[in-house]
This record gives sequence, structure tokens and C-alpha cells, in this order.
Amino acid sequence: ILMVDEKGKNMKCLTFFLMLPETVKNRSKKSSKKGNSSSSSSSSKLPPVCYEIITLKTKKKKKMAADIFPRKKPANTNTTAVQQYHQQNLNNNNTIPAPNWQGLYPTIRERNAVMFNNDLMADVHFVVGPPGGTQRLPGHKYVLAVGSSVFHAMFYGELAEDKDEIRIPDVEPAAFLAMLKYIYCDEIDLAADTVLATLYAAKKYIVPHLARACVNFLETSLSAKNACVLLSQSCLFEEPDLTQRCWEVIDAQAELALKSEGFCDIDFQTLESILRRETLNAKEIVVFEAALNWAEVECQRQELTATIDNKRKVLGKALYLIRIPTMALDDFANGAAQSGILTLNETNDIFLWYTAAKKPELQFVSKPRKGLVPQRCHRFQSCAYRSNQWRYRGRCDSIQFAVDKRVFIAGFGLYGSSCGSAEYSAKIELKRQGVILGQNLSKYFSDGSSNTFPVWFEYPVQIEPDTFYTASVILDGNELSYFGQEGMTEVQCGKVTVQFQCSSDSTNGTGVQGGQIPELIFYA
Repeated sequence: ILMVDEKGKNMKCLTFFLMLPETVKNRSKKSSKKGNSSSSSSSSKLPPVCYEIITLKTKKKKKMAADIFPRKKPANTNTTAVQQYHQQNLNNNNTIPAPNWQGLYPTIRERNAVMFNNDLMADVHFVVGPPGGTQRLPGHKYVLAVGSSVFHAMFYGELAEDKDEIRIPDVEPAAFLAMLKYIYCDEIDLAADTVLATLYAAKKYIVPHLARACVNFLETSLSAKNACVLLSQSCLFEEPDLTQRCWEVIDAQAELALKSEGFCDIDFQTLESILRRETLNAKEIVVFEAALNWAEVECQRQELTATIDNKRKVLGKALYLIRIPTMALDDFANGAAQSGILTLNETNDIFLWYTAAKKPELQFVSKPRKGLVPQRCHRFQSCAYRSNQWRYRGRCDSIQFAVDKRVFIAGFGLYGSSCGSAEYSAKIELKRQGVILGQNLSKYFSDGSSNTFPVWFEYPVQIEPDTFYTASVILDGNELSYFGQEGMTEVQCGKVTVQFQCSSDSTNGTGVQGGQIPELIFYA
């Protein structure tokens, strides 16, 4: 049976080559008339059999290769069969019904991908997850051994055990599946809620490229909200690059990080390292309040009542890493002194530290933190005044900028009055693709010089590299002001390169060549 069309071409109609019974009968009679002695030799030299060719047209559409192997309808025409099987296999264990499924996939990578989370030819199974939340997943020893040295030792090493089922209680099923998908399909599929668990699995089974991808994912999603938790995990996983990234965020956005929910989830060693940090850019009262919040949650973890005594107990010696004597006197009197966490003697000694000439010895660190030194990027080479005055009429001065490294914008440096001292009201704003990332309304006093005067955001704003952000300001005050000239499109500031371009939000004349917002103030 050959699938051909009427012209002999492929797969249009069904053509059957049939040997008719009467033809066979006549043929056998002719051969029997010859001598018996030559019957054996003549049988091999029989004349060609006549075949009758019957072409049968079919109204039904013939099944193509894709129909032989059933799968879900693709969401778009570019979706491959392999990708569809990946999605199926993530949800359940599939078997391959078609006897020739191998012919559907041209590469070994695609054929291996079909085996992902598939019971077909599986020679080992994993029971993954803690008791009560397990999932049974199929595996193929050869594929796993090629992808991981740990699996190779497990299945083919000198101490290999011939087990059909292996229990893995310390890895989450979703994370184990993500690792298997990388090993089978050479694809990395990470999600924010499982990436840490996937990193743990990749570290445990020594899959370094997947581990590196997890770290990169974490670095790109790093923010003040998750920096403390990721710091704790990065130390556990021994990832120094990620640890350094976490410290950069915690130092620059310390108050946001300390007030985040994630701060209360860190372990004691990470708490100590944060409280000991010299470059922490935060008020000490914020550090103190964060430590008390952590202590309350830690009491719950240890199944203790969150009393003052128990909070102090779980804090232990870490309490003395809080630099209480460096607080503003009002912060201490209205906060730490009335918290109950300090003993009466400690409270009295700290009050004496503030007021007495002869200061008592304290167990608390009394030296202020150094914090971070802000850097300033000045984009003008000169400024003008008097003859060419800059006027404000409630309009917006705006400029766009991009950096090549992650930085944290703390505020802007602005010009002041060119006609003597004056006070200005400034509304500053930082946006990315129209979304406001930070804004603040504050006043500053200018002394009539051509110097710039800092105006700060409430918290430093994290700026990612290679993306343009919009800096805007609306000034209200003396109409006569300095303004910048000879603006630069690119400025090198330490290790950071800053590029500038005009903004469509600017309605008061500020651009790259001249105008306002002469400085960006940032931490790097």
C-alpha cells in the first residue's frame, strides 16, 4: 500500500497495487506444463505478473504526522510540538501513544525534551517534597547522569544503589521540575516564587549553569523589599556576587530594607551582620525599631510569648550592636528610652552620655555609622545669570538620563536665585516610562551664588542600567535664577557613565544643552 495521488505524487489519494486471483491461477498453470525437472529453476524466472492499478479517491482528509501524535492546539503558529509537550509534561506524566514518535523530531534535543516528566521508558522515580506535599516524578538515569555529576554518582558510581524510587524531602516539587526541564530540554524556566528553591536544587545536584541563571534572575529582581532575605540566602548558597549586590541595595536603601516584611524573616547571623554594618545609610532609630520587629517575629518562631524579656532574650548580644548613643536625643527620649527593652541603668547611662561632661562607659557602640557618601553628576560646563534670566511660571523643567550601572538616585542639585538670597519650593519627580518611582515636595534656601543646592527624595530610588528615566522639577520662588549652559550628552562620574537626552515633559525650556536640573545626586 502506497500513499500517492493520481499523478504518482505523494499523499493526495490512496493507490492500491493488487494481484488479482485469476492472474495468479493462470500463471501457476503455465508453469506446471513445463517439466518437473525444471520446475524449481523456472519458478524463479516466471514472467512478470500483471498488476492492476486501482486508484481510490477519498473524501476524508488524510492524517499527517502531526495528527498521528495528538497534542494540544498551539496558541500561535510559531509554537512547536516540543513546547506543547513541555507544558503537558509539567502538569502530568504523559506516555507516547504513537509507535513512530521519534520521527516527528529532527534533533536529539527535541527527542530528549519529549521524555521530560514522561513515564515512557522511565527507569527511576522521585518522590519529591516534604511529607504531605509530595509529588512522584519519572526520570531516565542516562539523561540525568549526563546533566548532573551527582546523578551520575547516584546511578553509575561505585556506591550506586539500584533503587526504583528515590525520596527527596528537602526539595520543592516545582523547583525539581524546573531543574529537570533544564536537564532534559536545555530550557530555563524561572519564577519569582520558586527561584530560591530552584537555586537550592541546582546547588544540591551541581547544575552550575542553572544556578548561575537563578542568581542572575535574583540580581535583576533585587529590591529593598527582598534584599535582606536574599542576603541571608546568598550567604547560605555561597554566592559572593549576589551577596555584594544585596549589600549595595541595603546600604543605599537601608530604611526601606529595614522596614520591609522580609527583614523579619532573616536568620540571627544575618541580623547581626546588618546591625554591625558601618555603611548602613539609615537613622539609628529606624535600626532600633527594625530590630524590635524582628525580635517579635522571632519569638513567634520559637513559640515564645512576645514579652519585653523574651524580645531581649532572642536579640541577645545583637542588641548592643544598635548604636543607641548616636540617636538624636529626641529619638532616644521618645523611642528607645520608653520601649522597655533597655534596663533602668542602661537608660540612665545613655542619658548621661548625652548630657554629662564625664561620660559613662557603655556596652553599646557609640561611634556613628559612616553611611554612604553621595556622588554628584554635573551635566553643564558653565552657568549664566543676570542678563539672561531664567524665569519660572509653574512649568516643568525635565531631562532624561540613563546609566550603565545600577545606582540609587537620592535627589537633584538645583540652581538658586541670581539676585541675592531667596527661598524656593521645589517639587521633584523621577519616572520610568510614565510610572512615578519617587517624588517629594520640599523647600531650600539659596544664598545668591551659582552653587547648586540639594533637594532630596524621601528614600533613594533604584535605577537600573541601560534604561532611560525622566527627572523633573517644578520650581516656585524668585523668578530670576541661574541656568546651565554648554550641556553634555555624556558624563563620566567615577565608575558610572551617565547619558542625557531631551524630555518631552519639559515645558520650560530645559534640555540637554541648557536649563535646570544641573546635577543628579546618587549612591553607587
